[in-house]
Amino acid sequence: MAVFKRPNMLIDVPLHYCPGCTHGIIHRLVAEALDELTEQDKVIGVAPVGCAVFAYNYFNCDMYEAAHGRAPAVATGIKRVQPDKVVFTYQGDGDLASIGAAEIVHAATRGENITVIFVNNAIYGMTGGQMAPTTLLGQKTTTSPLGRSVERNGNPIRVSEMLATLDGPSYIARVSVHDVKNVVAAKKAIKQAFQNQIDGKGFSLVEVLSTCPTNWGLTPKEALNWLTENMIPQYPLGVKKEV
Repeated sequence: MAVFKRPNMLIDVPLHYCPGCTHGIIHRLVAEALDELTEQDKVIGVAPVGCAVFAYNYFNCDMYEAAHGRAPAVATGIKRVQPDKVVFTYQGDGDLASIGAAEIVHAATRGENITVIFVNNAIYGMTGGQMAPTTLLGQKTTTSPLGRSVERNGNPIRVSEMLATLDGPSYIARVSVHDVKNVVAAKKAIKQAFQNQIDGKGFSLVEVLSTCPTNWGLTPKEALNWLTENMIPQYPLGVKKEV
């Protein structure tokens, strides 16, 4: 009897992500949660532009491709037309917190009954390592070679805290996948976000702190340490809102 196997919600194909990238871990947690909560044919995912643009090649369910940042709007339309489906978006910080900022704020404040998986690696991963809304102060990127500064670039955006101030969301949490303990906690939060949708509680978002060794210019191990030492102090883990 197999103790550990590929979730039914994941297709058996190689992932395209860079070595040390934690998108693969997050994919698996989403897939495991959905396997445990619902049937495969009841799930519809939405992937916009970013490193996870090819999510439709990995998740074993119906998937829509959305324009850059517009996944919450597409998910809203799907859920309103097919309210019996479990609808989720899978978005990076460059997508959700930049060009998609208005979309996520308004979907959240309307309390749309969807689940958002928000992957925050503090940089634009797919397009060459530019500064993102979540890039840390002092962090060097291709468009902030001297490091992000308040004077030139403003402060990083704490998306979860911002959305938690709205009346619409039912569940907002920030987790990480940099070690086993936090991977377990991340799955619990993701599963809760999907359960809330199944229970009709409204908008849920789980922000997952993730690594980008390639664009950070670090080894996979160094990237995990950098996340722990730098990202978590800026983006504290925990449940930000629960109704």
